[in-house]
Amino acid sequence: MNESLKVQPHHLARNAYLYIRQSSMRQVVENVESTKRQYALRARAIAHGWPDDRIIVIDSDQGESGASAAWREGFQRLVTDVSMGRAGIVMGLEVSRLARNNADWHRLLEICALADTLILDEDGTYDPAHFNDRLLLGLKGAMSEAELHILKARLRGGILNKVRRGEYRCQLPTGFVYDEAGDVVLDPDSQVRETIAHFFETFFRVGSAHQTVKAFRDERLFFPSRFRNSKVIFRPLDAWAAMRTLTNPRYAGVYAYGRRSYRRTVDGKKIQRRECSDWLACIPNSHPGYITWDRYQENLRILESNGRGYEVARASPPREGSALLQGRAVCGRCGAHLRVRYLDRRGKLESWYVCDHGNNTKAEPTCQSIAGDPIDKAIGTMVAEVMTPSAVEFALEIRREIEARQEEADRLRCRAVERVQADADLAQRRFMMVDPSNRLVADTLEADWNDKLRLLAKAREERERARHEDQAIFDNAIRERLLAMTSDFKQLWADPATPNRERKRMLAHIIEDATLIKLSTEGITKIHIRFKGGRTETLTTQNPKSSAQQVKTPQKIVALVDQLLDQHIYSEIADILNKRGFHPGGSTRCGRENQRFNAKLVRYIMKAYGLRSRYDRLRERGMMTGREIAKRLGIHQQTLLSWVKHGIIERHPYNGHYSLYEIRGANMPAKHCSRWNRLVDRAAAIQKSAKVSQPNNSSGIKGDVV
Repeated sequence: MNESLKVQPHHLARNAYLYIRQSSMRQVVENVESTKRQYALRARAIAHGWPDDRIIVIDSDQGESGASAAWREGFQRLVTDVSMGRAGIVMGLEVSRLARNNADWHRLLEICALADTLILDEDGTYDPAHFNDRLLLGLKGAMSEAELHILKARLRGGILNKVRRGEYRCQLPTGFVYDEAGDVVLDPDSQVRETIAHFFETFFRVGSAHQTVKAFRDERLFFPSRFRNSKVIFRPLDAWAAMRTLTNPRYAGVYAYGRRSYRRTVDGKKIQRRECSDWLACIPNSHPGYITWDRYQENLRILESNGRGYEVARASPPREGSALLQGRAVCGRCGAHLRVRYLDRRGKLESWYVCDHGNNTKAEPTCQSIAGDPIDKAIGTMVAEVMTPSAVEFALEIRREIEARQEEADRLRCRAVERVQADADLAQRRFMMVDPSNRLVADTLEADWNDKLRLLAKAREERERARHEDQAIFDNAIRERLLAMTSDFKQLWADPATPNRERKRMLAHIIEDATLIKLSTEGITKIHIRFKGGRTETLTTQNPKSSAQQVKTPQKIVALVDQLLDQHIYSEIADILNKRGFHPGGSTRCGRENQRFNAKLVRYIMKAYGLRSRYDRLRERGMMTGREIAKRLGIHQQTLLSWVKHGIIERHPYNGHYSLYEIRGANMPAKHCSRWNRLVDRAAAIQKSAKVSQPNNSSGIKGDVV
């Protein structure tokens, strides 16, 4: 069909849309002829009858790939206007300008057919509603997509061929540059090299990316970063830069390519990491590095271990908590790693080793729950005994390490001062070389020189302040602690000023793991320790008492009360227990260490533990109440009291108010001898009768008040 016949008046009543696109900004700059040819289609629309003011040009997608419409705002606007019936014709130099994707292309054809919109390219005008035109446009779209695939395959094949040989030039991380021959070498800037080397040494020492960032912050050091692929600037180290440096194999001297896979999604580009075995190229020792390949893999293992959850076996980085076996305690029943829980009880933070994996995943009962304080005390005692013989050598090694770290940090700060000094010297030379009569340029260069001098003064001041702080810290705190270590490692280990984090770091060099088994029936916990060298050792600790056991009176106190009831009343027993330093059960647990025994507590112990009362004990020994003995002797109770006073009858109190009596013949006054001689036979008979009968005082008579 003739092109003029395809353009109808209702097409001319709507706008004509001219879509212009180049695949990259480089093509926009260099391939200007293609852009001119696309703009020239405007004349074709005018020739078909569209006025110039009804031609809409969409060129906002310059520099965008046509592989998808997701990120092309201009193409999305074009499709929207076509679907709303605003477009009479859509113009593009060729199909590839409109879309390189068959899905986007056929979607546009379907919308144009429904909206009765024509399509124009360099070859002619097409009506998508006609079968022949639509078939031809479909073939052009398929060829355009195939062309894109062929172009990518050619370019990708050439790149991969150079990658396999390690010759493809990639963007290098900070610390590496290409020399004149195209080889990768270390950055010639000594400050950059020394800072990166210090970074890896610090990570090897602290074992954590976060702690490495903290160490750089405390030492007032800055980390190099390449600005716009050329200039290197120094700025504070952050966690993202630390992780990027630790995970980049180029720092291990390895040529690596294809560590990530990229794929387009609806929202844009998606990045996915690949395993080392899936990299497109991995060539060790291809250029100089800051660490070895083995050290790089070890760093990755440390980072992976630090990022795991508690349900995976791991030795986590030391934290501030008091649990020494954090990340190293293994359950002796199921073999899983124990979690550390901290509970605030009675104003004290208690640590517990808990195995609750089954409870969290399968709603099973908790496997074990072990108090951490006895475990940590036993581990601390063992470590102190192991470390004491080598404490002096260990202290000297720490001193050398601290001095080396301070020297390295000061050397890096000195490099920063030298860099600022070089910038100030350069600004000075520029100012000296300018024509004095040119005041506009001279004033600008002078201001720049003054700025550099201020930065130089600040850098020098910062270096001096850091040196004084390092020296003060080492001279005061560390020197005293090193001296204490050489004299008594146990004292240093038990020192409250020693951080728990440092204790765990020292423990990590000695212990591989510790298996805990709680024996509830025996009230103990067995600790099977596996040392780094393979040696094993077993420790036994006493489990803390339960709440009921802590408030229970100790058995030795109960036995002592039972023994003292033979000769003493309740108040006397309480005084004896207090003098011997005993405390009632539960007083220590409840924070009442100063609580003392009294008569009521002794009486409660006697009743609670089923001890025989003092009254029953005296009755078993044949003693009688005052009323009973006065009746049997035929004397008045006042006479009985007189005989007690003169030692004829002995009184035995069984509480604070009442007593029982026993007949004695010693120390009798002479004026009572005649009467006593008449009663002696009768008294002997009465005493004998009392021992045989053992009265229980069922009449309710308690005794005489004395």
